[in-house]
Amino acid sequence: MAEIFKKVLFVNSEIFPYLPDSEIARIGRFLPQGIQERKKEIRSFMPRFGCINERKNQLHEVIRLSGINIIIGDVDRPLVIKVASIPAARMQMYFIDNEDYFRRKAVYADADGRFFSDNDERAIFFAKGVLETVKKLRWAPDIIHCHGWITHLLPAYLKQVYKDDPIFSSSKVVLSLYDDLPSASFAADFAAKAATGSIKAEDLPICEQPDGIKLAETAAKYSDGIILGSPDLDPKLVKYCKGLKVPVLPFKEGSFEDGSYIDDYDALYDKL
Repeated sequence: MAEIFKKVLFVNSEIFPYLPDSEIARIGRFLPQGIQERKKEIRSFMPRFGCINERKNQLHEVIRLSGINIIIGDVDRPLVIKVASIPAARMQMYFIDNEDYFRRKAVYADADGRFFSDNDERAIFFAKGVLETVKKLRWAPDIIHCHGWITHLLPAYLKQVYKDDPIFSSSKVVLSLYDDLPSASFAADFAAKAATGSIKAEDLPICEQPDGIKLAETAAKYSDGIILGSPDLDPKLVKYCKGLKVPVLPFKEGSFEDGSYIDDYDALYDKL
């Protein structure tokens, strides 16, 4: 059977070895490699968290891609793009950076475990930053696969704000859901800050309650396929996803150990 989709964009919260080994970080590392080995073209993005050692991992800024300003509320913040490579896999990684949002050494919470008050703005900046960078690359993805809660605004932006852009007009969104959803609430005005262009606050389930579950529902609402990536997801979230008219892949025990999940995901890409 001929391959239908040729270009897959991976948008990740974590990729090993840039962040410590975890379920999401391993998938961020090995899924793109597996899809590339199945003859598809790939790109991978993640935030450039301050705990990532730039010298050790040989990150460097891409001047031709940097310089865009992302507006959140009334404030413009510069977008900086950095790249690094994993030579063993022949893969290049793109990093979304901004001094205000991603230079602190902790990822989502401070040393006392307090959830950063601007995590909502960091999610907005990351989602917009990825889409604006892909536009600048002039690389039109057939599939955009989102992993981790910080990616969860991207499906809404793609389907509402960027839907008429020729780079994204044929893109389909796959959403992997994990048990990384924040237990702490976001700022009360998260939806108001996230609203931009043709997307209004009332278009986002986080308008009802600014927490991790509602943010995941926001992502699911605008996705074309959903993958249950953890066995213990919130039952109400799973019910919400299964009520949508999109394919939902169940969690498959053992598939991450034997690598069979890569074929399952690849088949989903081809089916959408």
